[in-house]
Amino acid sequence: MKKKSTSQSGFFNLRVLIGLFIVLAGVFLALIGFGTFSGLTASSAKAQQTPKIIDIPGLPPGFDCATIHDLGIDKQESLRAGLIMIACGEAEGGSASASPYRAFSQLVQNLVAPLAYGAADVDLITGTETPPHIIQSETYSTANPDNPNQIVVAYNDSRGAAVNNFSGASVSTDGGTTFTRLTRTTGQSPFTNTFGDPVILYNKTTATWLTVWIDGNGGCTLGGFKSTTPWDPNSWTHFCVHSGTSDDRESGYADNNPSSPFFGRMYVSWNDFGQSEQIRVTHSTDGGVTWSAPVNVTNTFIRNVQITADKVTGDVYIAGMDENGGNGCTSGCGTSRNNKIYRSTDGGNTWTNTYTSPAFVGPCRSVSGYFCTMYANPAYWRHMGWGQVAAYNHVVHYDYAAKVGSDPGNVFYIRSTDSGVTFSAPFQLNANTDSAKAQWEPNLSVSDAGTLFAAWYDETPRTSSSCQPSSPTNLCYQMHSRKSNDNGLTWLSDDTLSDVASPLPLQNDPFIVTTYVGDYDYGSAIPTEHVTSWVDGRVIISGQSQQDAFTDKEPAGAAGIPCGDLVSFRVRCIAGARGDKLQAKLTLTDTSHSGEQVTITVDGTPNSVTINGNKATLQIVNPGVGPHTVELTNPAGCFPPSTPNCP
Repeated sequence: MKKKSTSQSGFFNLRVLIGLFIVLAGVFLALIGFGTFSGLTASSAKAQQTPKIIDIPGLPPGFDCATIHDLGIDKQESLRAGLIMIACGEAEGGSASASPYRAFSQLVQNLVAPLAYGAADVDLITGTETPPHIIQSETYSTANPDNPNQIVVAYNDSRGAAVNNFSGASVSTDGGTTFTRLTRTTGQSPFTNTFGDPVILYNKTTATWLTVWIDGNGGCTLGGFKSTTPWDPNSWTHFCVHSGTSDDRESGYADNNPSSPFFGRMYVSWNDFGQSEQIRVTHSTDGGVTWSAPVNVTNTFIRNVQITADKVTGDVYIAGMDENGGNGCTSGCGTSRNNKIYRSTDGGNTWTNTYTSPAFVGPCRSVSGYFCTMYANPAYWRHMGWGQVAAYNHVVHYDYAAKVGSDPGNVFYIRSTDSGVTFSAPFQLNANTDSAKAQWEPNLSVSDAGTLFAAWYDETPRTSSSCQPSSPTNLCYQMHSRKSNDNGLTWLSDDTLSDVASPLPLQNDPFIVTTYVGDYDYGSAIPTEHVTSWVDGRVIISGQSQQDAFTDKEPAGAAGIPCGDLVSFRVRCIAGARGDKLQAKLTLTDTSHSGEQVTITVDGTPNSVTINGNKATLQIVNPGVGPHTVELTNPAGCFPPSTPNCP
């Protein structure tokens, strides 16, 4: 199992600087050579008044921490940036518990109602761990379209913090029933000298898996590892995407549609803080061996949120966000934000800003430096409202979080039917309207069938007035989801995805900024299923809730009746000692599903039944000698146990 802790968005401690800055020495020397240290902006003038000069072994001598604002390090979200912030005293790392660590236990709770979405939650972290480097957060989930049994989830992992390895992944070869964390014989992940910000892609043309991270290998600032056998931790080999000075917040997408004009092309976008903080894009047409020269998408700082491509047309889209200066807590937490959409129709070579949204207020309860946080006293769980973009047949989808009045966060969805030029009015995905309870950090995926699946963190189950990290008995949030069967035109009801409500997890790794719980989760879909993962606090170590990465999946086929609408499913024999009739009866809560069809399988033979009002009944005459097995099959993923019924 595993253990977790509460942190923010970067890792750093002076003990680890010696090793870290051997790698970063060239980066910082290059920054010093830019001459930008002499031209401080007004925003960094205050920091310049009280400079802090770091001069320790392994760090370029005389590095001035007052320049972190001028270099944009304070608004970078990567773990490497967090390390710098901690070293300069601008952020705190997690602190270990005062109580000794012992074998952890898992907090198990039962749902009071059937799940509407997903199957059984699966803990991604296997193997032993050594405190305090037990933090897993920020997830990116992908399945193999050619073999749905293969699912890979990448995430930030502090297991290797002492050796500059902050990246990890877990692999399933049985369709997500079980996962194994990739571990080499050294006890570390295969992704040496990387600093998190996960991207995991599958390239159909080469049958290759590729991860992308903030990188420190061989002069790379953005790079990764690729493998044709993801379950073999020794098969991953390094490749370089970009060699710059300060890359941050990368995202990626692989075009696996054989009908696309850009089939096989892979894209990576990021914020280049070494070049005007702008969004840049590169692509590979040979399975990640070589990458094109970067293309500038913006000429100023717009946050790179996510990149994707239309699953039918091959058009490429980037969702960005104008954060308008950050947290802006002078008149209440959360400043205005603007969502932006950028489109390329030529395989990522040229880009057009097709859409800028009306201003909205970012989700917020408190602040930590540049960033807003979803919890206060202390500030915790950094989040700026970012979501995820998806596209299918010229329809562009985007979900995001926003503060509305006194409500610190709600999740909204917007839809474009003209390739991202105009969008619908925001539609609120979360059903909970209690202004004291927040919803935040959504992700969104679209399948090849045009079904959409959105998931987010939701405080609906919270019973106390506030939540604090590492209070195992204080349940704070649960993953909620919503599904559309018609490419976003209509949506099924909001319901739970994760099996249990979670406490707010502790972050106690000193190499990670205390407020960090991950900035995003990335969901994806193949023809058969949607896959998504999240940060969970149900794993208890030494009496404390810890950050852990969990995952789940949802069938990609059109959904019918949410499981929560099911009142009863009965099977009984009618007449005769051994029965000459077999009757199966489905009863729902209301009549809203009247006219829909469900499948009732009797002794292995499926029978399609239409719901009349709120009931559906199947009766079979002379079913033969029993026992008989009857099963209800709901396309939404609700499968009550098979029922041996008549003798």
